[in-house]
Amino acid sequence: MASVSSSSLLNKAVRQQYMSLPQGQKCQVTYIWIDGTGEALRNKTRTLDTEPKSIEEIPEWNFDGSSTYQAEGSNSDMYLIPVRMFRDPFNLDPNKLVLCEVLKYNRLPAETNHRASCNEVMEKVKQHHMWFGMEQEYTLLGIDGHPFSWPPNGFPAPQGPYYCGVGANSAYGRDIVECHYKACLYAGVKIYGTNAEVMPSQWEFQVGPCEGIEMGDHLWVARFLLHRVCEDFGVVATLDPKPMKGNWNGAGCHTNVSTEEMREEGGLQYIEKAIDKLGKKHPEHICVYDPHGGKDNMRRLTGLHETSSIHDFSAGVANRGASIRIPRQVGQEKKGYFEDRRPAANCDPYAVTKAIAITYEDEEAWK
Repeated sequence: MASVSSSSLLNKAVRQQYMSLPQGQKCQVTYIWIDGTGEALRNKTRTLDTEPKSIEEIPEWNFDGSSTYQAEGSNSDMYLIPVRMFRDPFNLDPNKLVLCEVLKYNRLPAETNHRASCNEVMEKVKQHHMWFGMEQEYTLLGIDGHPFSWPPNGFPAPQGPYYCGVGANSAYGRDIVECHYKACLYAGVKIYGTNAEVMPSQWEFQVGPCEGIEMGDHLWVARFLLHRVCEDFGVVATLDPKPMKGNWNGAGCHTNVSTEEMREEGGLQYIEKAIDKLGKKHPEHICVYDPHGGKDNMRRLTGLHETSSIHDFSAGVANRGASIRIPRQVGQEKKGYFEDRRPAANCDPYAVTKAIAITYEDEEAWK
């Protein structure tokens, strides 16, 4: 079995003795933010005198941006601006998790703060009541970087029995998946479901439906909870779009989209119009569908393993090899949503949803 971290082997019974101590009227608030990589999350905790009832009651804070790839040491203080509050499933009520935007010394958004510009776009398109649902695939690894439960010096049986599988020889790491699911529910994250994926040790959870900026907020916190649960178990969750070379599926973050008019009778015509617009802006979308301008997705979107080619745009009903899939039920009912299968597992949901909203509202806005 792939190695686990030493921290996960510490005596949890001793830990629980301290965790069960009363904390008076005080409240622990853990601030969460996206660092300068645009992929990793950071966090730190402070004490408030009382339990905050709303996001407005949580004060701004700061951190050393020179240690998170976000500033130089000579001018390193960055601002943490609370934007959404959740319950804390690790320290329990009344303690909180709070997602933050990062601002630079001049109060402008940090380079990897895509939430600020996404929020502006979502305000402009709010009359469409645009709903998103994102399907986050991830792969479990040991701390040695080898996929969890894979043979130490080899490979498991080929893909086939693992997707939605059950049994010790098919499902690797279910404890992590189920603990993450409960943590999301406790926190108030809009988690929709979960399943084992095609590659062994690969899983997926879905978040949504969420309207507008809420999508990015909830997915980022769901990712934080995943990494935090994995930490307790001593394993690593990677969002690498192609963690294993060869005849193995990659990992995406398929994004489901609908507007109010798509959800109403005859909505298929609006779905088709949206897909036509997306096709015209395929290169622009590819550039923002992973944090490295399409370089990560280049390894994944090959036209094989249930993907379309990164170089081509395609759409079809029930076609998992297309850029955009219209679910069979949507094709039958002539209303509903479409699925953009291009975003990579490590995409920034703010950047993805912003791009889709811009193209839907005004494709010329890319100019």
